[in-house]
Amino acid sequence: MNSSLNVQASLLKPHIPRHFTLVLVSCFVLLGLCVLASLVLGSRPVSFQELINGLTSPDANSYEANVVRKRIPRTVFSLFCGAALGVSGALMQAVTRNPIADPSILGVNTGASLFVVCGVAFLNINTASQYIWFALAGAMITAIFVFGIGSMGRGGATPLKLVLAGAATSAALSSLVIAVMIPRSYVMDQFRFWQVGSVGAGSWSSVSTFIPFLVVGLLIGILSASALNALALGDEAAAGLGVRTGFLRLAAAFGGVLLCGAATALAGPIGFVGLLSTHIIRLMIGPDLRYVIPMSAISGAIILTISDVCGRLVGSPGELEVGVVTAFIGAPILIILAMKAKVRSL
Repeated sequence: MNSSLNVQASLLKPHIPRHFTLVLVSCFVLLGLCVLASLVLGSRPVSFQELINGLTSPDANSYEANVVRKRIPRTVFSLFCGAALGVSGALMQAVTRNPIADPSILGVNTGASLFVVCGVAFLNINTASQYIWFALAGAMITAIFVFGIGSMGRGGATPLKLVLAGAATSAALSSLVIAVMIPRSYVMDQFRFWQVGSVGAGSWSSVSTFIPFLVVGLLIGILSASALNALALGDEAAAGLGVRTGFLRLAAAFGGVLLCGAATALAGPIGFVGLLSTHIIRLMIGPDLRYVIPMSAISGAIILTISDVCGRLVGSPGELEVGVVTAFIGAPILIILAMKAKVRSL
């Protein structure tokens, strides 16, 4: 009882985590290095002087200047998508009290993919603004379905049941995606590159389309952080502290799905970023979601941007899609977490 009260006090009272300032400064330094690497590294490396010329001379028509200008929106888009996926992972883990929850693991990405491919096949959608609404609808319906399936039976929505429901749903929806694509070659041509997950097509248009969804999702995450801390103590304890648990879960889940669906619509189904970013931050600063959620945005941006740079270097003179890189890194880490983590609850 006393330990429960101590946990409650530590989660709810204003308290800056240990080493938070050091972690924050380190993350911003690393973020700056990632941005620099994204601008100068690739199939055609750019020198520091060429980078300066490309940034400061808008009229420069050299190859290097054009390369730099092309990489700027791609880098910004990568940062935004990484931040969205990081916060989405933090919110989904908090709502489900599942330490290995992630949009890709719970099948949300696959649901967004199915709705996008159906929109391409049956309604001829072909713009980012159209993709985003179909992806959001698919992500939300899938999230509701997975949570409903995971809540059935004794014990309600346990973490293990949610993961199993998400894996089964993802497998079924993946089969539907293939069934829709196979008889329609034009859909396959349009969908196959998007399906891998890439930020290579990032442009100022996709950035501007993404910003409203990113802002709303981040605000929901930050505003719900304190109440989610209370939810970590259990529904009864949270209700005793005045938290409307049903509304909180609905709002936080909406924020997570909004961020994940928007990122998936514009960049494709990129997995494991939300899982990795949140666990890294939680290991460094502890479980307080008032700090974990905003810091997950920074770590998610770092992970996705550096993965994009690694994909360019490994695949040179072409590039390896960032979704492949994050899956290559994230899959073994997921196995380790599943083996060592207490999967019962956060």
